[in-house]
Amino acid sequence: MPLIGATVLIQGTTTGVAVDLDGNFTLPQAKVGDTLEISLIGYAKQTLPVTGSAPLQVVMLEDNEVLDAVVVTALGIKRAEKSLTYNVQEVAGDIVTSVKDANFMNSLSGKVAGLQINASASGAGGSTRVVMRGVKSINGENNALYVIDGIPLPSLRSSQTEGTYETPDGGDFEGIANFNPDDIESMSILSGATASALYGAQGANGVILITTKKGKEGRVRVNYSNSTTFSHPFVMPKFQNTYGTSEIEPMMSWGSKLATPTSYDPADFFQTGFNETNSVGLSAGTERNQTYASASAVNSRGIVPNNVYNRYNFSIRNTTMLIKDRLTLDVGATYMKQYTRNQTVQGQYRNPLVGIYLFPRGNDIRKYEIYERPGSDSRYMEQFWDLEFLKGVENPWWITNRELNENRQHRYSFNATMKLDITDWMSLTGRIRTDNATINYTRKLSASTNTLFASKYGSYLNRTMTHNNLYGDVLLSIDKSFCDNAFSLQFNLGASIMDNKNQLTGYEGYLAGIPNKFTYNNIISDNSQSFPTQENYHDQIQAVYATMQLGWRGMLYVDVSVRNDWASMLAFTPKQNIFYPSVGLSAVISSMTDLSKAGISFLKVRGSYAEVGNAPERYITGPNYTLTNGVVSTATIAPAKHLEAERTKSFEAGLDVKFLGNKISATATYYNTNTYNQLFLYDAPPSSGYKQKYINAGKVNNWGIEASAGYKNTWRDFSWATTLNFSMNRNKIKELVPEGTRDPDTGSLVDIKEVNKDYNGYRVKLVEGGSIGDFYVKGLLTDDKGHIYVDPNSNTVLLDPDPEAYIFAGNTEARFRWGWNNQFSYKGVSLGVLIDARIGGRGVSATQALMDRFGVSQDSADARENGGVWISDDQQIPDAKTFYANSGDGMSMLSHYVYSMTNVRLRELTLGYDLPSKWFRNKVNMSVSFVGRNLFMFYNKAPFDPEVTASTSTYYQGVDFFMQPSVRTLGFSVKLQF
Repeated sequence: MPLIGATVLIQGTTTGVAVDLDGNFTLPQAKVGDTLEISLIGYAKQTLPVTGSAPLQVVMLEDNEVLDAVVVTALGIKRAEKSLTYNVQEVAGDIVTSVKDANFMNSLSGKVAGLQINASASGAGGSTRVVMRGVKSINGENNALYVIDGIPLPSLRSSQTEGTYETPDGGDFEGIANFNPDDIESMSILSGATASALYGAQGANGVILITTKKGKEGRVRVNYSNSTTFSHPFVMPKFQNTYGTSEIEPMMSWGSKLATPTSYDPADFFQTGFNETNSVGLSAGTERNQTYASASAVNSRGIVPNNVYNRYNFSIRNTTMLIKDRLTLDVGATYMKQYTRNQTVQGQYRNPLVGIYLFPRGNDIRKYEIYERPGSDSRYMEQFWDLEFLKGVENPWWITNRELNENRQHRYSFNATMKLDITDWMSLTGRIRTDNATINYTRKLSASTNTLFASKYGSYLNRTMTHNNLYGDVLLSIDKSFCDNAFSLQFNLGASIMDNKNQLTGYEGYLAGIPNKFTYNNIISDNSQSFPTQENYHDQIQAVYATMQLGWRGMLYVDVSVRNDWASMLAFTPKQNIFYPSVGLSAVISSMTDLSKAGISFLKVRGSYAEVGNAPERYITGPNYTLTNGVVSTATIAPAKHLEAERTKSFEAGLDVKFLGNKISATATYYNTNTYNQLFLYDAPPSSGYKQKYINAGKVNNWGIEASAGYKNTWRDFSWATTLNFSMNRNKIKELVPEGTRDPDTGSLVDIKEVNKDYNGYRVKLVEGGSIGDFYVKGLLTDDKGHIYVDPNSNTVLLDPDPEAYIFAGNTEARFRWGWNNQFSYKGVSLGVLIDARIGGRGVSATQALMDRFGVSQDSADARENGGVWISDDQQIPDAKTFYANSGDGMSMLSHYVYSMTNVRLRELTLGYDLPSKWFRNKVNMSVSFVGRNLFMFYNKAPFDPEVTASTSTYYQGVDFFMQPSVRTLGFSVKLQF
């Protein structure tokens, strides 16, 4: 099998060449007597003399010595893999570009143990929820931190409205979502607290380190790639085509059987989605100066009509060595332009799927495709929609064409790194990065939009956000061996500052006398729905940190690190700093004793302990005032002057082992974390002058296992690499507010037995002994034995009249996750197959509830055919219509609509071919591939895709309220190298 990527150098020089896709190379500068060095990561270096005879045949052997493998860790520090005292998972850059997604983080699904990824249901350009090792914070941030080339990336994620009426995408300004994945060289996943402790409060929930590409020495090389995929709905609810409407209830499909089954399929509303990515990268350089530049364009349209996403990325990076190669200067710049239109919201309002799904069966929906017509006011066209399913439901095509939300973003960054090698074992590095973004969001609701949302002339919202982020750090590094190399020392001492400034200005309101004139001057000034907005905030975190690793004879390593943050979010509190210690130990057993007779080539055990913090929300520790119409009012929540930062204490232990010359590898990690000093709001004593106050309390425990195993081997022209990863996490609320806790100012008792977050008939409840993710739903009236009560007079069920009668329905989090990735290759042909699974967790579908109520679902037809609805193994309600009427607004009887979110799917499939380079006179390497994502569900009982989320925040998970379906994508990719 040809080894693509191997480098051939003339020994003692910088003259060399990379082999082509067929494993061939030509090096005319080599002459008889020279020695060639052939190298490739993962293989033993080969040296061959040039004799002038027939073409050289080079056979490379896999390097069985793994002890010198290097990985990138926190702050960009490179460490020997064998020395790590915590778990780090390395991911190559091509893993996220094999099957491309507009948000490349979705391409990591199923490929990394313990990495939970949920794509947003908002369509093309949507955000991603990324959680590691469970939800730790009750009210704080739980998403991972992204770090690019050692520098933390600011999150531009906006706060997200959640609920049954509308849930817009909350991460459309997410920093990582608009990153160009073709610039990625590799990624390191730091899921544990010890691994991420050096990032302080920002790294409390795990870190994803991204190392970007640099220029390489040699001639100019150009890499071009194209990825074109087409998408269709993947998981959709099932509709009936048998029963129509009645004259009495024309909106309901509870009429008699249709003479001719309806031909209307709600899936016809969706268009074929499309995503095309074109990317070009250029690399060139000399021994002391290398340059890399790239440009990419992503053009997408979602499956919902008029959902568009376009993004353009440009980057350049130059690395120069000066002062006799002791000074390295690395500078780069990026620019990104992005446009998003009509990301579909979940919920009842401004969601085209409500009308599409509930439209009466047997009727012709096509007449509503002409969504507007002349009205009584000749100045504008009026919405054509004469149906009323639910409050606020409108013509689906009107929503997609006349209720436009658009997002325009410009983002640019500049970064510079200077590294001075003071000696061969000591260096000083300074880094700076400025990251700036301007985001303009507009929402235009045209005249005749439902008056719940606008005047009869329309509504207009226009907001502009500017984000200015500055990061700088300095790092002194020592890497030295002593006592005849018996001991090794790595020591790093540094300081950093992160400064965030953000400003939001805008206005919104109902339009006045001129229809569809979307300007500030046309907004009704005295309407309660009309108001200007101006917000500013400024955060700063200053930090000092140090880390030291002491090694003994390459077999025993001790790690110690400390960091201290001074965060502006803790201003006005007695303790304005957060201290983070960590310690770890690893022992390479295979270096202490010979294990080769047992087939073990490498064995390491490791353990570590760390404490990390999570800074609170900004501005809650000091006095706050609101200025409205020239009137200043005091905030209703008291300043949290006694607040302390949230803390997490974490322990992990694990082992790494390799067998049979590294052909088989396995790693396993057990972790246990306790997060305390959670933040709670409680009703303040009247004497305080405020309605609510904050208090620190509570403890949340997470424990779990992350494991992976792999095998790789080559048999002449055939190779196979397989990886199986597994993870589980258990979450428990150990404590909320202990009994006897008192208000620190007044001394009055603080009594919090539970914390509720209500979404109509869906309630998230936090109680001691429960778990984050537990949810409760409204249900039916039961008798004193807990059985569903059936009214003897009407022979039907009744809703429980008690407004607090919520039933525990389950937990949204998975019990287990696993992924199985296989890569095969044979003579230039490659095949990749990824199967992944989520086991456990439960969710609810208000979509199914309302479809049942309106009689459009297949379940409602089956109930009519089977004589009613079975509510238990021996109890049936004969009148299906009356039973389903209890669904009300979709949330009233959710106890009947709880589903397992277990699913197993064929996540990815790739089939590629490397064209022989001789076809192009050995000047071009070219490969073509067929690619697919979400191709098949082996198992799924829910009427929605459990891995898609309506919300990227902590709560409101597992709720389907006319959520946009996930998509199946098929397409092709082409890669060229010149």
